Amino acid sequence: MYTHRSGAAHVALTCIAIGAAGLLAAACGASTGKQAAKTAAAIKVPASALGQPGTIRYCSDISSPPLEFYVNGQQPTGSDVELGNAIAAELGVKPQWVNTAFSGIIPALQAGHCDAILSQLFDKPARRAVVNFVDYMNSSETILVRKGNPDHITGIAGLCGLSVAAETGTTVTDFLAQQSKTCTAHGKKPIAVQTFLRDSDAVNQLALGHVAAYGTTIETGGYDMSRNTGMFQFAGPPFGQILTGIATTRQNSALHRAIAAAFAALQRNGTYVKIMTKWNLKPDALPAG
Repeated sequence: MYTHRSGAAHVALTCIAIGAAGLLAAACGASTGKQAAKTAAAIKVPASALGQPGTIRYCSDISSPPLEFYVNGQQPTGSDVELGNAIAAELGVKPQWVNTAFSGIIPALQAGHCDAILSQLFDKPARRAVVNFVDYMNSSETILVRKGNPDHITGIAGLCGLSVAAETGTTVTDFLAQQSKTCTAHGKKPIAVQTFLRDSDAVNQLALGHVAAYGTTIETGGYDMSRNTGMFQFAGPPFGQILTGIATTRQNSALHRAIAAAFAALQRNGTYVKIMTKWNLKPDALPAG
């Protein structure tokens, strides 16, 4: 999600490491020379709204392409990263990406390890009770299986008695748990859900044949299919469409307002649509308000 590759030299940011939910997460980000050289912010954000002067730190689980992932193992990229960097440019600050396990991403924000979460975080009522959201796209869930669909799965309702991999703390695990209860209520075997710290670890379980299916977002699933031609396919229609947002703490209303204004500006000037189109996510894009 960032425009860091738009024709200028990269400016390296300081890498930092934090402990989140008992796990060590390394962080490293970059911005374009154009962004770093920006001297006047179109939208002002109070210095008190940022944990580090002149920098907006994003907590992100950088393992979910095409939204956020690493190039060459160290350079964050993807649609979320490009969007976050474009927002930083509108605010006249530098972006820094803090790689954080998704299961502990809201606690990391609350602990001050970052200023905002930009990591395909679904805007759900339970989360709105503890964070503020600036919604920026739609997202849906899907089920992936190996090519040829050896277990003849036709969607989430066809997973009874089968093993399914998913990333810890994601919304698809909630859908799988609900469906498993439905399975047992109808006299069928429950779904054997196996969760993993990273989304990339979950899809690897399907690639290795250790599970019958893999639950993820349709965006990540589509990217997995494009990168592994002939290995995977969708099983059934997508489900559970929901708004996805950039989260800030409820106490940091100044940053929430600044991010909302910056995102609106990117919608008006076409940058947002360009990012979504580049990453084949235009169907998920939100219309300008």
